[in-house]
Amino acid sequence: MTAAEALKRCALFKDFTATGLQILGGIAREKRVPAGTPLFVEGVLGDALVVLRSGTVKLSQKGSAGERALGSAGPGDHLGALALLAPSHRLCSAVAESDCELLELHQADFAKLQAHKPQACLKLSLAIAADLARRMAEAKEPLREALDRVPRG
Repeated sequence: MTAAEALKRCALFKDFTATGLQILGGIAREKRVPAGTPLFVEGVLGDALVVLRSGTVKLSQKGSAGERALGSAGPGDHLGALALLAPSHRLCSAVAESDCELLELHQADFAKLQAHKPQACLKLSLAIAADLARRMAEAKEPLREALDRVPRG
């Protein structure tokens, strides 16, 4: 499977043409990660969007009671999209549950591509913003419920 084909399987790239997928696939770096290996660690500065080609990744976050499982990601899922737009601290840790193949799109490569292919880069930036807005809307009610449980004094 080519990088462009792997990107096509990711919802973040659903509205891209074959040409757009080829352009962005051109800056994607292929990586293999053995089971048990961290893809990234909570709090560490990240600079890449990760798209899973194969395998499963466990997501977790540190809490006052220890590590808390957040869920898992599998083929076609993406992680760390905001780090593509600007270096940012990872909000959770991601560890390979099984051997994984992934694509990384690094912020420095994306920044260089903007000068030559601004339309493809703008389209991906807007897709990341739309995905973030969707996730924030989904988190609105659970966040409200959590805040309602906090004692006020």
